[in-house]
Amino acid sequence: MSDWCIGILGGSGLYELSELEDARWVVFETPWGTPSDEVLTGRISGISFAFLPRHGRGHRIAPDRVNYRANVDALKRAGATDILAISAVGSLREELAPGDFVAVDQFIDRTRARTSSFFGEGVVAHVSMADPVCPRLADLAAAAGEQVGAKVHRRATYLAIDGPQFSTRAESHLYRQWGSDVIGMTAMPEARLAREAELPYALIGMVTDYDCWRQDRAEVEVGHVLAILRQNAAMAARMLVALASSLPKEREPSAIDSVLDQAIVTPPEKRDPEAMAKLDVVCRRVLRSAPG
Repeated sequence: MSDWCIGILGGSGLYELSELEDARWVVFETPWGTPSDEVLTGRISGISFAFLPRHGRGHRIAPDRVNYRANVDALKRAGATDILAISAVGSLREELAPGDFVAVDQFIDRTRARTSSFFGEGVVAHVSMADPVCPRLADLAAAAGEQVGAKVHRRATYLAIDGPQFSTRAESHLYRQWGSDVIGMTAMPEARLAREAELPYALIGMVTDYDCWRQDRAEVEVGHVLAILRQNAAMAARMLVALASSLPKEREPSAIDSVLDQAIVTPPEKRDPEAMAKLDVVCRRVLRSAPG
């Protein structure tokens, strides 16, 4: 049995994964509240997967209402070693056409009111987000997408907004000037929290539309987006099957697996016990290695 366990955060259009063998929905309780849904666990080609629909089955939860901390915590409780996010995105570049896939490697965070850290009062930590995506997982996922026939663009900057409204034309033009390539509503603080939980994170964006910067096109329409989503979701499921077959037999350690070694600045004797209790899974490795 492989030591990989790929946590999947399914975005708009991808609410379950019928390709899983021995699939079962599992309830996970977290100290951060209720995750978006139960976690669907199972295997593909001997690889363990833990699938969590980010918006809940039936798309019940708006992007600004997702409990991102609970979702990441639940996937780690389910045994995830890495997280691959699948997200619908709008395109800010002509060459990134609806139906294409994009392997994101950078983020600009324009969200405002979301809790973005597991740490805070009682325990302080500062993880590096200079390179927010795991290049190994991103490359493997991109190659799997290409293998099943998707047009995959590698390296792109994702602009994260709160939503649930789409952006104005002025905002869309501004984001293009900033160097953003795609726009979405869910990757932040998701990527930040995955890093704090020592889970290598990658994101494949499924392009559903051109954002409203294109003057020759009408504004974004939900009906058109949903049609592209259905097409993209089927391709994403095939990509995950190919990914399972292409993963190295053994998972080599990642530098992200131990980022908290250099990130927690509160000394052990000063850490609040109640705060540390909530971090039982996020800091599991650190707690196990602590003296006593």
